[in-house]
Amino acid sequence: MENVRAQFPFPYQPYKIQEEFMQALYGALDQSKVGIFESPTGTGKSLSLICGALSWLTDFEERRRQEAAALLQERETVLSSSVAESSAAGSSAEPDWITDFVQKKAERDLVSKLKENELKRKKREERLEMIRNNVQLKYAMKRKSYEEDEAFKLLQLSKEEQTEAPGDQEDEELIIAEYESDDESKSRSRFGGAEEEDDDDELVEEHVTKIYYCSRTHSQLAQFVHEVQKSPFSKDISLVTLGSRQNLCVNEEVRRLGSIQRINDRCMEMQKNKHEKQHHEEGVKRKRGPAKAVCPYYKASALQQMRDEVLGTVHDIEQLLKLGRETHSCPYYATRLAIPPAQLVVLPYQMVLHEATRRAAGIQLKGQVVIIDEAHNLSDTLSCIHSAELTGAQLCRAHSQLTQYADRFRARLKAKNLMYIKQILFVIEGLVRVLGGKVGHNPQSQTTPAGTEMLTINNFLFKAQIDNINLFKLQKYFEKSMISRKLGGFVEKYAGSGVSVHTQSSSNKENRRTEGLNRYLQTLQNNQNPAPVSSEDQQGSAEAEKALSASPMMQVEGFFMSLTNSNADGRVVLHRQGTLSESSVKFLLLNPAVHFAQVLKECRAVIIAGGTMQPVSDFKQELLFSAGVGEERITEFSCGHVIPPENILPIVLCSGPSGQELDFTFQNRDSPRMMDETGRILSNICNVVPGGVVCFFPSYEYSRRIVSHWEASGTLTRLANKKKIFQEPKRANQVEQVLSEFSRCIQRCALDGGGLTGALLFSVVGGKMSEGINFSDELGRCVVMVGMPYPNIKSPELQEKMTYLDKHLPHSGGRSPGQALIENLCMKAVNQSIGRAIRHRGDYSSIVLCDRRYSRPATLSKLPTWIKNRTSTHPSFGPAFAALRKFFLEKKQKQV
Repeated sequence: MENVRAQFPFPYQPYKIQEEFMQALYGALDQSKVGIFESPTGTGKSLSLICGALSWLTDFEERRRQEAAALLQERETVLSSSVAESSAAGSSAEPDWITDFVQKKAERDLVSKLKENELKRKKREERLEMIRNNVQLKYAMKRKSYEEDEAFKLLQLSKEEQTEAPGDQEDEELIIAEYESDDESKSRSRFGGAEEEDDDDELVEEHVTKIYYCSRTHSQLAQFVHEVQKSPFSKDISLVTLGSRQNLCVNEEVRRLGSIQRINDRCMEMQKNKHEKQHHEEGVKRKRGPAKAVCPYYKASALQQMRDEVLGTVHDIEQLLKLGRETHSCPYYATRLAIPPAQLVVLPYQMVLHEATRRAAGIQLKGQVVIIDEAHNLSDTLSCIHSAELTGAQLCRAHSQLTQYADRFRARLKAKNLMYIKQILFVIEGLVRVLGGKVGHNPQSQTTPAGTEMLTINNFLFKAQIDNINLFKLQKYFEKSMISRKLGGFVEKYAGSGVSVHTQSSSNKENRRTEGLNRYLQTLQNNQNPAPVSSEDQQGSAEAEKALSASPMMQVEGFFMSLTNSNADGRVVLHRQGTLSESSVKFLLLNPAVHFAQVLKECRAVIIAGGTMQPVSDFKQELLFSAGVGEERITEFSCGHVIPPENILPIVLCSGPSGQELDFTFQNRDSPRMMDETGRILSNICNVVPGGVVCFFPSYEYSRRIVSHWEASGTLTRLANKKKIFQEPKRANQVEQVLSEFSRCIQRCALDGGGLTGALLFSVVGGKMSEGINFSDELGRCVVMVGMPYPNIKSPELQEKMTYLDKHLPHSGGRSPGQALIENLCMKAVNQSIGRAIRHRGDYSSIVLCDRRYSRPATLSKLPTWIKNRTSTHPSFGPAFAALRKFFLEKKQKQV
């Protein structure tokens, strides 16, 4: 029977489309559906997701509690009546009594289980109530001041110990343990250290029904958590935000290591040291040598306290870091402890979509709900997460480092470990060989014939001559032995101490020092740059140094794992770039559905949401049908925008002011006539549009060429007389600064522009500013799209993907799945870019699509419905410009 809900708790009177969204979401969750939900940005999608999903969860838990209580009462009645019947039958019916006992055992077991579950539920609720009422647990109050002192001492100790002289005993943590079986670490706790037991551990380890909400970036997740904090559920929901160690670590000694791999390695090493320390305290004799560093924030009692506080109050990542520092507790592990009893878990895409990451984080999807937000690029995201690439330089470095590791510790490594290390080295040699190089020589000085080759997995294994190696066994060895982490620790410890972090071309140390790669690194390390360098260059050099000196074995492990995919589901791309160092071997996943299938199978319901999900048919075909989901399990919901229709003016422009037809195909777009016409269009737009204009180009290269042409022709100067010009920065960390200056300029011009009417921002489709950034109100009164951003059709990866789709998916509408992919990639990018302008109910903006190809019915149909229904196509420029001028004139009059 379908359960429905008439009203939903909401912080204000919801829009009608929000009510419809919540009703549809509630139904999808209740009926265990896979839902595709489209709600444009600015329509309150996050709040609709929160209030709809949490209303269902509350009702579901209450219904389940009532059903369990009714079942318990019914079973107890049956048992008591059967006992009475047995007593009345008398002792003469012993055989019947035995039969009856056997038959009723299942009933008694069920009653016991129901009672046990009810007791656990009550204890869980009582515990949360205590936390929320600020009733501190006894152990937390007693130990807090003592632990703060101890934490400080441990931190000081860890600093001192890191400066100790290396010795053989100190290398113990770098040695791989004897590799035996899957059972070798069963006695260890799930977090790698022996933890103090708590009386309530059995309560929290059970995973309650929960909702996993995932999005693409940490800023999007933080925004969602803030919406939860504003919702009516903020006081009653147990929410936990997950992130990487890089995002959640509060130990400054570890944080300053920078790279996520180094942070992970050091953290794991400190846990192991803590486990050994506790083991020694239990009476086991300790080997000689200096004490090993442990993390002062990894204390069981402090973790338990922080877990409770996380469950009691909604925190975002910044608040988690603050809480971790205040309580001297690790947010990374405290949040993982909080997963089982949490009702809402907020986390990045990869933690849900990647099985190994999911397993490591302790995420269980069986019977749970997953909501994937900002899912317009879900297929690409899945492909990226499960693809892997290695350069020739990385392969040579990994081979050299692993060889040195094996040589140094040969006498202390077990035979089976040495056997697997030899196999790993053998596979790496095969990968280098297939790129046209040899290990043991400087990869920068080895030349390779330029070209790209695409191979199936099996053909690649044969070509590399590694088809005789069992990669599944190697994958298990990587996981169990943690060799990547051991090697990372080895390289970090001994780099610069006689052990080369790079390739050894011979046994002669002097010869090795003359190699280009080592010499370059040495220059960086000694800061002996002959000419002054900018702070940006220094930052880039520091990043390069970190990348060069870190062990690439984690990436090697990832590539090995990718080769265990089915032969049909992926391809291996060999990119030979002239030198071995720059050449690469890449695994390309062609069938993302194979990794999404497990999520769809295990979860009770999966909701795929986004501001723009069009075109849905191809999305369903590639990700859902291919993963075995039937049409009957899929439900779709799409709503319009909350803005009045008159607040948006989408225009398709087929020709410019001089009558030049706008056709930005690859053959035509570089012609001076087309570039000049585009400049005239922008100049006219800047004359009538107030505030900010954002102009999107199809690529960085085209943006560079057209701006250079305008600079030479004087067009850029004419544009700059109307609006101050800004360009999308090359570095991601400069985006905020450019946006801030863009915004300030528009605000100044609104007050007293001195001839300027605002600002003009040149951006790139698919770039840093085409997604996740809001150009609301005055920042984006007009969005101009120059041409159609089709992907590079000559890309070998794209061609292989098209071939794969043509072979495995059905043709529809007279076009092949490969052709549909090209069109869909283009229009998804367009939809993301033009959706940047309208951000709330009172906002208004114009959208100008400059290319006659936008007027095709098949192309128009791929625009979001709320834009498509208002779009007008203009064969000539005059009427289009008149409509644009009238639109802004009316808005100005209304404001007056």
